[in-house]
Amino acid sequence: MTRGLNKVMIIGHLGRDPELRYTPSGRPVVSFSVATTRTWTNSNGERQEETEWFNVVAWGGLAEVCKQHLRKGQQVYIEGRLQTRGWEDADGRKHYRTELVAQEMIMLGGPPQGTTDPSRGGDGISDEEFPF
Repeated sequence: MTRGLNKVMIIGHLGRDPELRYTPSGRPVVSFSVATTRTWTNSNGERQEETEWFNVVAWGGLAEVCKQHLRKGQQVYIEGRLQTRGWEDADGRKHYRTELVAQEMIMLGGPPQGTTDPSRGGDGISDEEFPF
């Protein structure tokens, strides 16, 4: 029997602060979104840009680390696997959601720019102080 591979690596910016919840058994789970943007030049020489959003889920100790250290706008590296889960709503309609189940997270680029609240990891410097 052949083995399969389900591995995803992304670098992007958080679209919202992580939301931490606990399962009925007490296991922590965090969810947040990450935007990755790619740019290219089309055949007419025009610059093009496309943003892809990923729904990220982390469990256990990694969930708690993400909640404690990540903030909206921060750049992050996430490694994990894709998983699609389905459910049926009260009206009987089926819904599906594909998520990146994180197995590793690395914070990149320091705290989000313009963060002034020291409790949120900011350095008190706004992006207006630097004209570049």
